[in-house]
Amino acid sequence: MNPYALSIMLSSLAIGTTITLSSHHWILAWMGLEINTLAIIPLMSNPHHPRSTEATTKYFLTQATASTLILFSTLINAWYTGEWEIKETLPLPTNILTIALAMKLGLAPMHFWLPEVLQGLDLMTGLILATWQKIAPMSLIIIMYSSLNPYILTLIGIISTLTGGWGGLNQTQLRKVMAFSSIAHLGWMMIILPYSPQLTLLNFMIYLTMTSSMFLMMKLMNTTKMSSLTISWSKMPIMTALSTTILLSLGGLPPMTGFIPKWLILHELTKQYMMTIAAMMAFSALLSLFFYLRLTYSLSLTQSPNTVNSLFTWHKKPTQYVIVLSLTTILSIMMLPLTPTMM
Repeated sequence: MNPYALSIMLSSLAIGTTITLSSHHWILAWMGLEINTLAIIPLMSNPHHPRSTEATTKYFLTQATASTLILFSTLINAWYTGEWEIKETLPLPTNILTIALAMKLGLAPMHFWLPEVLQGLDLMTGLILATWQKIAPMSLIIIMYSSLNPYILTLIGIISTLTGGWGGLNQTQLRKVMAFSSIAHLGWMMIILPYSPQLTLLNFMIYLTMTSSMFLMMKLMNTTKMSSLTISWSKMPIMTALSTTILLSLGGLPPMTGFIPKWLILHELTKQYMMTIAAMMAFSALLSLFFYLRLTYSLSLTQSPNTVNSLFTWHKKPTQYVIVLSLTTILSIMMLPLTPTMM
């Protein structure tokens, strides 16, 4: 893509997210979401491949439906209350808004578009879709958490964690695995939102860090399939070792950073006397952990047959992502001792 066009699209993404984050008015928040959607569509269709065109079309139709629901619910709310304030919402518009924002985020049962769309994208565009594009709708959900229906959020959270765990079990494409991982992580955020929005925000920030490091690692290793992970050890042994730790952190194993949100969320659920739901969330985390361990096994315990001459590749590796990758990797692995200061 032309550098000028690319800079316009990326700045439009930043502007749209900023408008939504800084608005107290539903029309402005809706405008920010629309700018976000329209700015990423040229980036998604940039490779001019039938798969990327299909992914762009699916994304546009889903986001247009969600935006229509958001505008419809805010109009109903303004009709009855006479106000456009984000925090002043009635129960019926709030329920419609919850469904619309869940569709924008890719939460189950409105998740069907996310794995297919992410599979058809370039890795860097997929990184933007899995991280940056979720900031604006998640901020709206956190802002209006006090008026949301906790039963709907709990139901969406349980279905999302189970769907994210079951859906990722039989996948061989890494982008689809990351899509189901995103669904499961967002389910954890939804289930704790009515009781501790600070935990939801902490979980979201850790999710952004871990997902960014994993996508950057996949970009640097130039791999999108599980079968290509088996030959990565001979090419980039240090990066491969770091990839295993990032995957274990995504699975929520101590002493990695990913253990923080699961630990604190389960603790908060037990404090709210929600033992059954806490047990269901813990069991659903085991499903996600299985496919993370499957990827870890492909990375660390399997190695394709190599001759002596082909053991290492000597071409120069790209270095434009190394600084960001090193920062996000450190944050994805070593933040567990900072848990008392975070809370």
